Amino acid sequence: MSTPIHRCVQQARAGKNPTVIGRLPSAWVLLGDTQFLRGYCLLVADPVVGDLHALPLEGRLAFLSDMALLGEALMRVTDAARINYEILGNSAPALHAHLFPRYDHEPIEQREAPVWLYERAAREGVPFDRQRDHPLMQDIARELDALGVQITDRC
Repeated sequence: MSTPIHRCVQQARAGKNPTVIGRLPSAWVLLGDTQFLRGYCLLVADPVVGDLHALPLEGRLAFLSDMALLGEALMRVTDAARINYEILGNSAPALHAHLFPRYDHEPIEQREAPVWLYERAAREGVPFDRQRDHPLMQDIARELDALGVQITDRC
């Protein structure tokens, strides 16, 4: 099977994915291809599996630990009020997590709702820009380092 997640991991392994922040023990950290919420990241399992339960217990724990540590790094870098974590897999049936920093400056009706309820134009209104976003990516990598996370193949 070839999903967008499979292609994403292939590009990351080949050094051809400009959104790669780095490789953690269980997954790749990518800056989201849209930055309508500054710091939006994806954690993409490598090797690619269908869902969390396709991994042995130690693999599940590693992925969830990496996800929590990435969330901690995002909190430190973005000064977000909280991080929303989502593991869906409905449209891309391969294990990946969305981490969305949520901010006090968001309109209340959006701040209290899932990010998917933002209008599509707003969600797609701030596309990834390597020049603008590279310092943020480096800050996230530095925070992961500070948390003692093994990170390789960094941006």
